[in-house]
Amino acid sequence: KHLAAKLNAAEMVLKGATAAYDLFFEFPQVTREGIDAIARGYQSVGLRAVVAPMMADRTFYQAIPGLIDALPTQQADRARSFKLNEYQSSIEVCRDLLANWPYDRSQVRPALAPTVPLHCSDPFITACGDLAEEFDVGLHMHLAESKIQAVSAMQRYGKTLTAHLADLNFLGPRFTAAHFVWPDADDISRMADAGCSVAHNPGSNLRLGSGIAPVRAMRERGLCVGIGTDGSSCSDNQNMFEAMRIGAFASRVVSPDPETWISTEDVIDMATRGSAAVLGFEKDIGQLAPGYLADIVFLDLTNINYVPLNDPTHQLVLNEDSSGVHSVMIGGKMVLRDRKFTTFDYASLIREAQDAVERLRHGAHEMRQFSEAMESAVGRFCIGLARAPYHVHRLYDEQRFI
Repeated sequence: KHLAAKLNAAEMVLKGATAAYDLFFEFPQVTREGIDAIARGYQSVGLRAVVAPMMADRTFYQAIPGLIDALPTQQADRARSFKLNEYQSSIEVCRDLLANWPYDRSQVRPALAPTVPLHCSDPFITACGDLAEEFDVGLHMHLAESKIQAVSAMQRYGKTLTAHLADLNFLGPRFTAAHFVWPDADDISRMADAGCSVAHNPGSNLRLGSGIAPVRAMRERGLCVGIGTDGSSCSDNQNMFEAMRIGAFASRVVSPDPETWISTEDVIDMATRGSAAVLGFEKDIGQLAPGYLADIVFLDLTNINYVPLNDPTHQLVLNEDSSGVHSVMIGGKMVLRDRKFTTFDYASLIREAQDAVERLRHGAHEMRQFSEAMESAVGRFCIGLARAPYHVHRLYDEQRFI
């Protein structure tokens, strides 16, 4: 876990990021040791981070109504055998963590991430909200990411996921929703009125076939939106410049009217001030202004992306691919100078990562076999679920949005 966090932090710094919101998962429940390992990974590189354990008390198979019953008998029995610990034990681990956080909160701070509403019982969601309020930390949840989630919510709750969270009094200024691809207008209003924020991950939304989020509608309603990359497992790389570019282009397939597109100015605002607010650092970072921390990415204007220098805003969003990143300052300290790290030995990290992947490849063989065996049956069920009628349209199918 320490190595994974350090590797992610190194990639993000190399590609011009200064802060991240990291949601990580441990099975069968979160541990103090795991959280500490992640936090130390970010601290060792110098990337500013919010570290939030993803927690659940339902497995994926339990979360999707009807999925286990639709599986072949042998696979259904195996799916039933997976168990997560009771949520109370996770809450106690997090309570101890929050009460005794050993790191400088201006550099690495904790948050809580009940992973997806469908994966968490209502008492668990409520307990997370109460704990976050008690210790004044953020809340992060994957919300309305896919049509499968949206349809499953109607089957389980008889209402949207956002409406259900509102019924639980979970929405508020400390809450960030990841993705938020499938909200309706009422959901957007609920989130905006409650002072929530959204982490928009356009790259992984396309990578996973989740759909195109209604970013323009969110911003027009006053909902705070930041831009993110999502994790390497579902977005391949941690490149904020790529996320910015995709975010600008994705809005253009929804309407032929340029007035409705996300402009390059919008993208920069979301990637800086918006993302700072998503992290809960809106009073500290996100802009170059007196009183703010010196988190600065220095770009090489002799890089081909800027030759000739014409419209810096357009070139930053539409041309930059991270190859122009020269140096990165975080909190006034140069953590990357002339594309060389000043805080740790990058060559050693490369060796450690390669050694680790060989160990993991061997150790995960059985689980990989299980996943491959389940893939076909689970895929058929989920595709069928995604074909169900729904009142919101975010996917393009042949010649129509579905």
